[in-house]
Amino acid sequence: MLPLLQLVPAKLLNSSCSLEKTLQCSCSFHGIPTPSVQWWMGGVPVGVDGMDGSLQVTSTMLGPWANSTISLTEEPEMGMRLLCEGKNQNGTHALSILLMSRKSSLAAQAFVKGLIQGAIYAGIVIALLFLCLLPLIVKHIRKKQAKNAAAIRAKSSKVRASRELEMSLKPEEPGKPVVATFSESRILEKQDKRAS
Repeated sequence: MLPLLQLVPAKLLNSSCSLEKTLQCSCSFHGIPTPSVQWWMGGVPVGVDGMDGSLQVTSTMLGPWANSTISLTEEPEMGMRLLCEGKNQNGTHALSILLMSRKSSLAAQAFVKGLIQGAIYAGIVIALLFLCLLPLIVKHIRKKQAKNAAAIRAKSSKVRASRELEMSLKPEEPGKPVVATFSESRILEKQDKRAS
């Protein structure tokens, strides 16, 4: 009597991609019966064990295992999808890979766009902050100028008062009439009485 083989759906066991001179992606499937492997690029099936310009596919099957490798010699289009599909009569299992160009990756473009937007927003925030603080800065400057002007006025009035006092205490010139205020004339009278 022959042993009964248990039927097993196709299952992806291993997958990898590497980039050296070319991009190589591999898929390994297991199943009973042995799964067939099909590669799809951008929704279009790629021929098995064949070369199509920039693509080369090689597949091997050994017992319940199926291995397949695809090599891309040219840069893929931005956002191109590569699909590795293994299937047998009991089921299908697939792996989808999003290919990115080295020249212009989406992540780098998103980073630069975010950096530019951040710089613009920072500039706007700084401008708004400056506009909000401008009245306070002007008020502070005017207050300081008023304080300085008051100090200069106070100093000049002290200097003027000391000059006037100096002038009033100067000896009289002979023949010139003396004009004095009431309080000054009393002081002068008292001094005259003491002198006599």
